[in-house]
This record gives sequence, structure tokens and C-alpha cells, in this order.
Amino acid sequence: MAADDHAAIEQVRRWIDEAQRVVALTGAGISTDSGIPDFRGPQGVWTRNPAAEKLSDIRHYMADPEVRRASWRARMAHPAWRAQPNSGHLALAALERRGKLHALITQNIDELHQVAGNSRERVIEVHGTMRRVVCMSCGWLGPMQETLKRVRAGEHDPPCLSCGGILKSATISFGQALVPEVIDRAMRAAEEAEVFLAVGTTLQVYPVAGTLPAARAVGAKIAILNAEPTPMDFLAHTLLSGPISDLLPRICRAP
Repeated sequence: MAADDHAAIEQVRRWIDEAQRVVALTGAGISTDSGIPDFRGPQGVWTRNPAAEKLSDIRHYMADPEVRRASWRARMAHPAWRAQPNSGHLALAALERRGKLHALITQNIDELHQVAGNSRERVIEVHGTMRRVVCMSCGWLGPMQETLKRVRAGEHDPPCLSCGGILKSATISFGQALVPEVIDRAMRAAEEAEVFLAVGTTLQVYPVAGTLPAARAVGAKIAILNAEPTPMDFLAHTLLSGPISDLLPRICRAP
């Protein structure tokens, strides 16, 4: 590790040690070391297969049964079902146990933060969760694995058992409205931060990317941990580049 990197890590450690309200914003980059590929990176899902992006568009999903069938096949094979939290996830769970973590805003849908030990009330899932399924007609919610059992049994596009409507994962697709209450909660948390950690996110997806300038505006110390430059690097007090699973335990003083 270069001397300047070591100094930057020590600086962020001091910020965290002195703070009572640390807010973390996490993106796909925190889960890549758990074997879940990101979307737009060099080896991202959409980079390697641009057609896969269509599966995440609500208009195609609702209109085309073949897109839904392909989506269900993709859900069954998703690497998140085999993934385990890495040391980056565990570091944020340790930060909560220290009483430092005010909120964990995540763009991820894999629930690895909760599996790692972060409390559900502390995690703000702005894009929903892949571990639940929702009916687009009646709003029924249920566990994803129960519906995947139906797919494995031969129902290639399983309808809602309550009303016959279209089912999909309880995630926010392209063209689908975010939940205003969730975004409001994320923005409030950012505005209460003393330290704001942007972890493994490109900071290009709005409105959640707006949490960083909101935190900066109230005087929070900003650290961006990401493999690639982001459009908001100029707002950071500290930039750290490298594997998230290595950097986060260092700055969080996780065992």
C-alpha cells in the first residue's frame, strides 16, 4: 500500500472514530467480491450481454411473455443465491455493532447486508429486493424461493395465485417509479450524516446519487471507495481505490 493510501485510510478511520452518525451508500461494487457481477463495469452483466438489459425494463417485462420467461430463468440462475457476504459487508455490520452506523443506503437487491448482520431497520433498499416477489395487479408479496419452486416445476411464467396477475421480483425496474417514502428516508439519513461513505457505486443513478451532495452540504466528511473514477470525485474529501473487501475492513477497524 502506498504511503498516501495509508494516510487516507488513517484519516477516514479517525473520522469514523470521532463520529456518531456514519452513513454508507453501497452499490454493486461491494458485492462483486462475493461473486455477483456488476452491470456496467468491464465484466458487467450488461457490458457482456447488452440484450440482458431488456429484462430489467418494466415495459418489455409487462408486454412480452418471452421476456418474463427469460427473466424467471435468469432469477433461478442468479449468483446471489449462492453468494456469501464478503469482508466488506461484514465490516459494515461491525460498524453497526460499534454503534456508529446511522443508516446503510443500498442500491443492491441481494440482501447480503442483512445476511452479514446489518439490521433490517438500518438498511434502506432503494431498488427493492430480489428475495421477494410481487404481483403487479393486486400487490401480493411473497418469498421468491416459493415462486421459483413453481418455475422449476414447469410454470415458465407463473401467475399470481391470488388474482392471476403478472409476478415479478420486488425490485425497481427501468421505467418503474421509485418508492417516494424510501427515497425521502435515504435523503433524510444523508442530511444527518457526520461521515458519508460511498462504496462501490458509480454515483450516476439518480435520485440516490443525490445523497452524497446532500451529505456534503451539511458538512459531512465524504469518502468515496470505488474501483473507477466517479462524476462526484470532486466532492470527496478522500478517494480510495482498490478492492472494497480490503478497504472497508481497514477503515471500519473490523476484525
